[in-house]
Amino acid sequence: MADYLTPLDVGFLHLEDTDPHTNLGMGGLAILDGPVPDYDALLSTLGERIAACPRFAQRLRRRFLDLGAPEWIDDADFRLTHHVRRVAVPAPGTDADLHALVADVMSWRLDRNRPLWEIWVIDGLSDGRWAMLMKVHPCVADAIATVHILTGLSDAGVHGAGHHRGTAELHQVPPPVEGWRAALRGAAALAGATLDGARWAEQTLRGTVEVAAGLLRPESPLTGPVAGRRRYTTARVDLADVQRICRTFDVTVNDVALAALAESYRTMLIRRGGQPRPDSLRTLVPTRSTVLMPRLPVDEENPVLRLRMVHARLTQAKAAGDQGPLGVLGAVARTVPFPVTAWAANLLSRLPQRSVMTLAVDVPGPGQALQIMGRNVTQVLPIPPIAMQLRTGTAVLSYADSLYFGILTDFSAVPDADELARGVEAAVARLRTCSVRRRKARDRHGLSLVVNS
Repeated sequence: MADYLTPLDVGFLHLEDTDPHTNLGMGGLAILDGPVPDYDALLSTLGERIAACPRFAQRLRRRFLDLGAPEWIDDADFRLTHHVRRVAVPAPGTDADLHALVADVMSWRLDRNRPLWEIWVIDGLSDGRWAMLMKVHPCVADAIATVHILTGLSDAGVHGAGHHRGTAELHQVPPPVEGWRAALRGAAALAGATLDGARWAEQTLRGTVEVAAGLLRPESPLTGPVAGRRRYTTARVDLADVQRICRTFDVTVNDVALAALAESYRTMLIRRGGQPRPDSLRTLVPTRSTVLMPRLPVDEENPVLRLRMVHARLTQAKAAGDQGPLGVLGAVARTVPFPVTAWAANLLSRLPQRSVMTLAVDVPGPGQALQIMGRNVTQVLPIPPIAMQLRTGTAVLSYADSLYFGILTDFSAVPDADELARGVEAAVARLRTCSVRRRKARDRHGLSLVVNS
């Protein structure tokens, strides 16, 4: 039986078609101890493990004038060597050199005439290290599935690795409604199939108003046309510190990550001469079941109050099922025939986008250290795409004892990407200090901590 793309997934293709500088490839980067395995042996091992995902040997076939949904077909010319590439960074092979290479790879599109994925084996890193970069189109798998696939390539496989926040199967690519793919569905975004009629109408009306209002908002340095090149940078914090903050203030890991991002963006906006406003950072926050669009409190200076505001806003958004302006776009995909959906997606994806300023997604990562062909995986770093005229995007991933932030930005519009990453680390350090002080004060006075006072 034919396997067709849904109208929602076609929105990905239209986002790329309407802007030559949009590239929706997303990825996961594993950094390993050396030495690099023999290439033929590595190719053989990867081939055996990739065979567990049949989609990786299929390509898309589109219909004339988009009169029908594209379908997945077996690639008669599939060759593993078309998808597993070798490259080396120049000496001295620093993290900055690696990040620059990753940014270059994420700057160009995957070839739609072939299965929509690549693996780059990267040699020449300092201290004898090497890396594997997996790049996948969201039509194939979302960011969560991409990391699970990378995990499944390890010696233990996904079942032996475990995950901090839930587990998932590698051998069946997660269904298309999961994860942050919904955040990038552009003009055919997820509306929420469980809404009843009255609630659906209310959200559609609200979304329509927000889309119209977004066109009238003043321009932001965080949104607008993007160039062809990208910047990639990362931040790392101790997961134990984050969990300690969570216990002290009764919040989640995602709350801490978003609060740290809010502080770093606040610093960026001020450094650029702006004045952060309550609506300066409406953020696309995908979850496993829906897409939230909270306004992160970049206008708040106090780090603890900012953290509590993030927690409250996410809780409220989840309870209300708030998908903001994406709800009306999802309504198009739910209620009209495919050719009309494709046309509407094409049209709406060309409109200026000022309702949302950035994207931030939490990706549950392996809870235990991995090995690939006996080599220790020291880091697993997430790589988000940027699209919909968003000039920055962040993915947050937990691996072993660390929480990693992968930040992808437009090369020209966001030259201070590294400052954004360092700001995240500084923000978590401040929250850690606040947590220690709160606990010391509690112990000193012999009082129970009242988190929400």
